[in-house]
Amino acid sequence: MATKGSALVELAEQLRAADLGLASRWGEVDRWFETWAERPDLRTDLRTHLLTLPEDQAKAVMRRSRETTTHFAWCLRDQPDEPFTFWMHEYKEQRDWRAGYADSVHNHRYHFCTTILRGGYLHERYTAALAPGTSLITSAELLTSTPCPVGASESLLASDFHRIPRAVDGTMTFLVKSREVTPWSLSYDPLTRESQRHVPVESRLSGLVDRL
Repeated sequence: MATKGSALVELAEQLRAADLGLASRWGEVDRWFETWAERPDLRTDLRTHLLTLPEDQAKAVMRRSRETTTHFAWCLRDQPDEPFTFWMHEYKEQRDWRAGYADSVHNHRYHFCTTILRGGYLHERYTAALAPGTSLITSAELLTSTPCPVGASESLLASDFHRIPRAVDGTMTFLVKSREVTPWSLSYDPLTRESQRHVPVESRLSGLVDRL
């Protein structure tokens, strides 16, 4: 849980108040989030939150978090009865990136809003053509390429395709995500033109015995 009176509590209370149909009203979430993220003490508030986490809650954050090929994704809040989760992304140094995640053209299973706490990155948005039979990406066309500094905020829907080809070393972001709205996401490598469907491992458990 966040410290009482903290920025995280304030955002959570606002999102809980909108509970019903949150994912279908993401434009409103974007407007709330943009205003919320403008506070000058946001980094200080997040730092205080992390420093004052009780041991059991700190362990829960570690259990929920994961490493990707381009960043560490820290899950700060995930309560089953809430239609949202809070995350912090800690980007690796560019030399340590491996192809296939943030630097691919991809979408997500959820909507999200994000703000840059430290550093910055180049953010690209794309349109993607999908194959009728497989729904995999056959081609992608660049729409916008925007340098995003500290304080920049953005919102993406699960249907939006984007890419972060590079980030300043030490870049950190805060995100609020909806619960999943699609069962999988897609990625596309602009160099090899190969596309993949990404299905979360937890959704595969029901068929695990059949695959043995």
